[in-house]
Amino acid sequence: MSTSPTPLANQLLIALPSLAETNFSRSVALICQHDADGAMGIVVNRPSEYTLGEVLGQMGVDGGSESMRAQVVLAGGPVHPERGFVLHDGGPQWDSTMAITDSLFLTTSREILEAMARGEGPANMVVALGCAGWTSGQLEQELAENDWLTAPADAELLFDLPLDERWQAAAGRIGVDFAHLADYAGHA
Repeated sequence: MSTSPTPLANQLLIALPSLAETNFSRSVALICQHDADGAMGIVVNRPSEYTLGEVLGQMGVDGGSESMRAQVVLAGGPVHPERGFVLHDGGPQWDSTMAITDSLFLTTSREILEAMARGEGPANMVVALGCAGWTSGQLEQELAENDWLTAPADAELLFDLPLDERWQAAAGRIGVDFAHLADYAGHA
């Protein structure tokens, strides 16, 4: 994986209420990589049907605290839904780690999950199954069509806020309140 920063890396894509496409309706995606070939990100506000304990169990990885094993695994996007992605702080100490910033990383190796189960993992992390992908020029086109807002990512939103609060909170980071948009009126 690349370790060089890219134009929209570490930006949140916040789906506007008018984006009705089911994979991304009301979603917040962290852009992890963006270059001339396209973009890749992780949806950070959609729960999957799995807990981290269930995923670790399927992989034959024992250990981990009860609270870690109870953590909800995210549905990171429609691309490679069988593949695990760990978004974390703590440095690039594992194989298959991509630096998003100097303090935010994405790792796809089993080693990080084993380290987490031993209590040696990063202080802050979320695990996602699948990712979101855009071909060359696709994300730029969607931005031009006003499907998304962008906002800088921050650790509180990525690691601490409840999932159901992240969409509005991400928009609030740039002064947007979806309750005041015409397309949002009447939606719960």
